[in-house]
Amino acid sequence: MEELRSAMEDHMEQMADLVQKLSSELRSGLRPAYENFMGFFHAIDWTEPWLMGLMAFHIALLIVAILSRKHINFQMFLFLLALGGVYFAERLNKILGDNWKSFASQNYFDPHGIFLSTLWSGPLLVIAIIILMNSLFSLCYLIVRWKRAELRHRARLSHNKQD
Repeated sequence: MEELRSAMEDHMEQMADLVQKLSSELRSGLRPAYENFMGFFHAIDWTEPWLMGLMAFHIALLIVAILSRKHINFQMFLFLLALGGVYFAERLNKILGDNWKSFASQNYFDPHGIFLSTLWSGPLLVIAIIILMNSLFSLCYLIVRWKRAELRHRARLSHNKQD
């Protein structure tokens, strides 16, 4: 019985150590990510006109996507436009990196494209996901309408056969 008690205490001690290590890793795991994000955020001069224009473009595109939610064909055009913008981000990063002195105070366009991926592709992908979700909801609504119409049609046919 003493061996069982000793084994249980050892096991409980191991579990307590694992929980303590996991909680400390989780606490420290988010801190470096937060510090990296804040360093990135503070390294950018948000008062530059081209950055304000870029943010205004994304906000305007989001508003257009929301306001045109009932127009599926236009939504598909916006969806393809957003995905096309993401597709050409690498080329855009190269062009902007070569010509940054003409519009920016510092070179934000690194060879890996982190800056452009964050401020160009990220918002475009979010807008594309919103459009995709709207399209899926619209398709579900159309399927329900179609099924209801089919059931009404079958009910009329069976009613006419009974007469």
